[in-house]
Amino acid sequence: MKIKMNRFSFGKIVLCVGLGLSLSLTGCKSWRPKKDQGVQSAEVGYEKANKQMNDSNFQAAIKTYEQVTSRFPFSEPAKQARLDIIYAYYRLGEKESAVDAADSFIRENPTHPRVDYAYYMKGLVYFERSQNFLERWFHVNMAARPPQDARKSFEAFARIVTQYPQSQYAPEAHQRMVYIRNRLAEYNLVVARYYESLGAYAGAIARCREILETYDGAPATREALEIMARSYHALNMPELAKDSERLLSANFKDEKPSKSAHAFAWWPWASRHPDDSQK
Repeated sequence: MKIKMNRFSFGKIVLCVGLGLSLSLTGCKSWRPKKDQGVQSAEVGYEKANKQMNDSNFQAAIKTYEQVTSRFPFSEPAKQARLDIIYAYYRLGEKESAVDAADSFIRENPTHPRVDYAYYMKGLVYFERSQNFLERWFHVNMAARPPQDARKSFEAFARIVTQYPQSQYAPEAHQRMVYIRNRLAEYNLVVARYYESLGAYAGAIARCREILETYDGAPATREALEIMARSYHALNMPELAKDSERLLSANFKDEKPSKSAHAFAWWPWASRHPDDSQK
């Protein structure tokens, strides 16, 4: 049986099919998820990131700061965001990223009025990186640990003290430098004691000389002279032993024999974090 179809009927079918497809496509399009538009302006994005920081949502703050710096790289909020992201990484515990962010800011903004903050954060990260909670809790002597990052921390703080003496961070940077200097001297003293215990007197003397020449005035100086005198006696060098004893007497005549300079001045500083309101 054949079905006859005139032109009018065929046209109606084509029209209905076309309308159906059009409605179907329109419906699918309306249900597609909207793409993330990101921050709409540098100012709005920066305020959003600041709110996330205040809520301790550091991961989200970092993402928003990065959106600001990538979409509006030459704006003032973007420059400030590059500073704030250093602190966000620091609080998140990503110390390497904090140092990288600080180095990038210093390299790209050497004359920025807040570049001292980037140096401060860099010094702070290196200062804290070699200790952990258990060491503070059990009062481990940090001087016995190799000063892997102490010199880097010292250099960062020294930049503040020498190049930005009026910085609000300069006084604390100076205090930390004194501590680091004493710690480096104490580390050499720990090694000198070890060499002396092994009978490696030449090695002990070399470490003590480094203390006297590089860290003169550090608390470790006294014991360094004592070790030198004993080591020279052990090596049958009486004249050099007497020289060490004379220096010891001249500089520490009225002082009682002191214990090694295991100062735990690290702990108060290590528990403090920079106030982001100062940035």
